[in-house]
Amino acid sequence: MSKKLHIVSLGCTKNLVDTEVMMGRLQNYELTQESEEADVIIVNTCGFIDAAKEESLNTVMNLHDTRRDDSLLVMAGCLSERYQEELSQELSEVDIFTGVGDYDKIDELLAEKQSRFSEEVYLIDGAERVVTGSSYHAYIKLSEGCNQTCSFCAIPSFKGKLHSRNLDSVASEVEKLVARGYYDFSFVSQDSSSYLRDQNMKDGLIHLIKRIELIDGVKSARILYLYPSTTSMKLLQEIASSELFHNYFDMPIQHINDDMLRLMKRGFGKEKTLEQLHFMRSLPHSFVRTSFIVGHPQESEAMFEQMCDFVEEFGFDRINVFSYSDEEGTPAFDMSEHIDEALIAKRAEILGDLAHTSELQSLEKLVGTTIEVIVDSESDEHEYLLSARALNWAVEIDGEIYINDNELEDELEFNTIYKAKITELVGNKLLGCVIA
Repeated sequence: MSKKLHIVSLGCTKNLVDTEVMMGRLQNYELTQESEEADVIIVNTCGFIDAAKEESLNTVMNLHDTRRDDSLLVMAGCLSERYQEELSQELSEVDIFTGVGDYDKIDELLAEKQSRFSEEVYLIDGAERVVTGSSYHAYIKLSEGCNQTCSFCAIPSFKGKLHSRNLDSVASEVEKLVARGYYDFSFVSQDSSSYLRDQNMKDGLIHLIKRIELIDGVKSARILYLYPSTTSMKLLQEIASSELFHNYFDMPIQHINDDMLRLMKRGFGKEKTLEQLHFMRSLPHSFVRTSFIVGHPQESEAMFEQMCDFVEEFGFDRINVFSYSDEEGTPAFDMSEHIDEALIAKRAEILGDLAHTSELQSLEKLVGTTIEVIVDSESDEHEYLLSARALNWAVEIDGEIYINDNELEDELEFNTIYKAKITELVGNKLLGCVIA
């Protein structure tokens, strides 16, 4: 009988790709949702901010409490890498520790029952993945590490400097996935707009776009995690002219006040950031997603109010709101005038409400329009509803559309692109009728 594997991927989609690499190395194991049955339990952890670290630790400890005595518990990923010495000493519950450099060697670590932290960060290049969650969409990791020096971010301290995959490696992975039936792709990294800069190529994403457009079978693509100061207007224009890449712009700007952007070491001030955002917004069928951090040291009430006013005025399609997290080793950690946690929570709630309103306004604009959607499955909401996603939306994070009517003679097929007329907004869910 094959051994059973229970695996948990926490944090970002970039972590998910690494988890899928581990699953590719362990295909001789039978996957199980029941951790109590598993011979091996792996948690790919996140070490980005306090909430993510707490979730990672709680997940590991909860799985330990219910696992079999003879099972192996593995703690992998960012949190394990960032605090490898402390965790190795304090978490006796964990059998094997590994960081961000050995995802493709997980089978060896299990066979040897040995912890390992390689010096080099792992970057997928030809490894077989078990793509999860979809039979038509896959994330493609472009690079690892980051050359930015944002005041609040600890990622470069444990992921290192930018290390890009070469273009042939990326194209080859997409081609192999297309051959397996995948046609929708999201390209991700810590700073996607810096792709290939470590190989002396300034606008690497432009070369990527042109290369992916040559691959037969790719029907839909988007780029996630653009960084303001490494995103050129030339790149934005290239995305706008592409027939394959959506006008989907995911750019976390974090703030809009000039003084705060300088304190955050974001590279760009308000004027250039606005120039980019307004150009994105002006494009047909554009979708603009961003994120903001509230409560960074020295954020005054006036700075916060300026950010709130901007959110109300601009009309973002989606906004993530993060409360500042004090991370040791970052410039912000040693800054003066830290904001009280209660005030940070209050500001996060205020901005979160504005973000929700902005999302509803974005959804309302789609009522009465005809858009391309992908029908994914039956809805959890009701047996007569189907769950769909706008083709240009990112998987899982941008929402769900309920299909409640079909004008076609044939029954709708899952994982298929249709044209749907959006008829109504109920709560925060759009309703649509498939027409072609």
